[in-house]
Parts: sequence; C-alpha cells; structure tokens
Amino acid sequence: MVGSKFPCALVVMGVSGSGKSTIADHLARRLGWRYEDGDRFHPASNVAKMSAGHPLTDEDRWPWLQAIADEIDRLSTAGERAVIACSALKRAYRDILVHGRNDVRIVFLDGTQDLIAARLASRKGHFMPPGLLASQFKTLERPGANERPIIVSIDAPVERIVDDIVTQLNLVPQ
Repeated sequence: MVGSKFPCALVVMGVSGSGKSTIADHLARRLGWRYEDGDRFHPASNVAKMSAGHPLTDEDRWPWLQAIADEIDRLSTAGERAVIACSALKRAYRDILVHGRNDVRIVFLDGTQDLIAARLASRKGHFMPPGLLASQFKTLERPGANERPIIVSIDAPVERIVDDIVTQLNLVPQ
C-alpha cells in the first residue's frame, strides 16, 4: 500500500468508551496489520490506580507512553505495521508517541460526552470507571491540524467508522 507517506503505526486515540479497542482491532484486520492495545503497556500501578477511581497524573503516564513509543520504534525498525489503541488525550502525550516521525498517524475518535457516558454505563469488566469520564474530557486536547490527524465521528457503525479512516488515510494498493 502507498499513500503520501505510508505509516508504520496508526495510534487510535480518544477518551475511554470512545471505541478505541474495537475500532483499532477492526482497522488492523482490514489493513492486515497487527493490533496492539495500549493498555497492555501500563504498569500494574497505573491499572490499580485507575481501578480505584483515581485519574493518572502525567508522571504516571510518562513511562507508559514511552513504552508505546519504544514499540513503535521497534515496529519501524523491523518493517512491521500496527494499529495501537491509546487514549493519548494531550498533545504532549501524542508528541511522545509520534516524536517527530512522519510514519505515525493519529486517528481521533470524536464523540460527545453523553454518547460515551451511555456506552460506559453498559460496559462490563473494564478498569476505567464511568465516573472518570468527566476528567478525561477535561484533559482532552483535540488534535490540531499540524498533527495531521484522521478525525472520525463515533456516532456510526464500526464498519462505517473503519471505512472513513481508510478513506482519509488514502492507502491504495501498490
């Protein structure tokens, strides 16, 4: 596949409940790439803190984000491709993940707080309690144009969201 610059990684970002894992998994399957859930890079202390209903601090996040950035570097060096689900709510977080690379693209899953709250209320078995959604929206810094984001509305069926992402990426067979 070829585009203006073929990415080695797509970072699917958004607040908890926006569908990062679902969309990233479907997108990876569509592209024939590996799927990585950014949550697996969290140290146990972060998971425990979130499970207890406490938001993470930036100090909690730096090692987590650096671990994901290291994986992106490893992918690139190995000639591999992956779609990574990661909240990446602040520009500073995305800067760590992308760190000036042209071959990493951000995909922002955009949805209203009401829609996402309804999704979280029906979700079982996830460590992010619905009560932390307000803090996530307060923290969220929408990607700017200079980040070259792919922005998609989550108010659609999964396959249509994935179609929108693929269309915006302009990935075409060689």
